[in-house]
Amino acid sequence: MPTLILVRHGRSTANTSGVLAGRTPGVALDERGTEQAAALPGRLAALPLAAVVSSPLQRCRETLGPLLAARPGLTLHTEERISECDYGDWSGRKLAELTDEPLMKVVQQHPSAAAFPGGESMRAMQARAVDAVRDWNARIEEEHGEDAVYVMCSHGDIIKSLVADALGMHLDLFQRVHADPCSVTAIRYTRLRPFLLRLGDTGDLASLAPREPAPDASAGTGGGEEDAAVGGGAGAP
Repeated sequence: MPTLILVRHGRSTANTSGVLAGRTPGVALDERGTEQAAALPGRLAALPLAAVVSSPLQRCRETLGPLLAARPGLTLHTEERISECDYGDWSGRKLAELTDEPLMKVVQQHPSAAAFPGGESMRAMQARAVDAVRDWNARIEEEHGEDAVYVMCSHGDIIKSLVADALGMHLDLFQRVHADPCSVTAIRYTRLRPFLLRLGDTGDLASLAPREPAPDASAGTGGGEEDAAVGGGAGAP
């Protein structure tokens, strides 16, 4: 099955002003976020990308702009199900103000029970994002083969919830995961389990490119391609 490259959007004007943007329209990348987006094509240069999928929000589309310009053969696909969490009445409010809201403690310590007033629950957020990834995995594999690599540009809480799913973690633990703006999180999906290859990576990504299989496909793992590498494995050549 494919390898998914999850890119969090670059730093936004809401990030720097301490605002919970949610789905508020007109939230753009700030100067640093624009620089991060400009560096993304170079970071992904070694990867043969099969497709690029984006949240519909402006900050994600702006993040992918330089990548799409550098690879004119790629088409941008918009996926509503990886849009930011619907924070409802919390959207557009200062995070400093929200600290005193009773719900904030639930969001931090028991997110599977958190539902935002006028918005959605965190359980619903995770479920739609996981469904989107499963559907796109099947589509990418059918169209481009099981070794395909593709990009999704989304948001912090979405990415964290997808990592929790990949690791078999309860949603209540997902606040232990962190992804910086324009960081890359890579998950390779197989028939039996996903493998988390990168988490919040801001460096070089060349080793994520598909490799020729070893003469003995089980070498170094203690089993087949879907087995975990016993002892940690030898890493990329």
